[in-house]
Amino acid sequence: MTTIEGAPKANAQRPLSHPWFLPSVREAIDAYACIAVWLAGFSIFTVAPMVASLGIAMTKWDIIADAEFVWFANFARLASDPLVRVSSINTVFISFLSVPLHLIVALALALALNQKIRNILVYRTIFFLPSQMPLVASALMWMWIFNPDFGLANVGLTSVGLPPLKWLFDPSLSKPTIVLITLWGGVGTAMMIFLAGLQGIPEQLYEAASIDGAGSWATFRFVTVPMLSPVIFFNLIIGIISSFQAYFTLIYNTTQGGPGHATLIYVMYIFFKAFQDFQMGYAAALSWVLFTVVLALTGLQFLMARRWVHYEGGE
Repeated sequence: MTTIEGAPKANAQRPLSHPWFLPSVREAIDAYACIAVWLAGFSIFTVAPMVASLGIAMTKWDIIADAEFVWFANFARLASDPLVRVSSINTVFISFLSVPLHLIVALALALALNQKIRNILVYRTIFFLPSQMPLVASALMWMWIFNPDFGLANVGLTSVGLPPLKWLFDPSLSKPTIVLITLWGGVGTAMMIFLAGLQGIPEQLYEAASIDGAGSWATFRFVTVPMLSPVIFFNLIIGIISSFQAYFTLIYNTTQGGPGHATLIYVMYIFFKAFQDFQMGYAAALSWVLFTVVLALTGLQFLMARRWVHYEGGE
């Protein structure tokens, strides 16, 4: 077979002008140009306030008077503050109870709404809508439902012969009640993410499992869960981060940390120290401790994910 003189050979490869792991200067310029607006916003509105808050955490500042530099005194104060311990225990209790419960309920709903039945879109909309309800309106609605005098929850209990409960006004029931409230409006987004993950699982895997004689439980355990593990991991990470931060609006509009600090969570204690006691330096120190804890928990989850998260085409 002859080739035209001067024409490039079909199997010839152009030499790379740079190593495969280093982008060219032009590619780097194009990439940074594409993210320039986001990078500027991130630097101004996220990185700069974080750096400033770290500086504030080393001061004694009440907004009105000039800041007094105290180095690490605010961080040392954390160890002797009893409300730091109380709010931390409450946060851990609510988080470690709500996150697994949210995942289980969201996955169960996603499995139910993944069926091919009539009007399935209507059912999906109904179960998703509570997650889009404004948090303040939701809090006021649940305050009415769990009212110990005329709330619907006690009406339902007394109608079946059970004694009424104080719900949010009982120190022993307030945290479980908060978890129930978050369950109603907090599973919608996770449910939709699970549903998208379920619809991305190849049907051939279920057909192969059926041919091999696998039952419903075996198919769920050995096909659905491994293929869905990246989605479970994503919802777990988002759930943990949200549980340490996102329940402020609900608790502030229902119990405000009561009764007797039973629902005082860590992020609410930061708010009280900053905007009620005007101890901005101490509040900033509390915030950095929260950031460190959330970052450590997230990093731990990423390390543990290597054992149980399975990516398609990967290890």
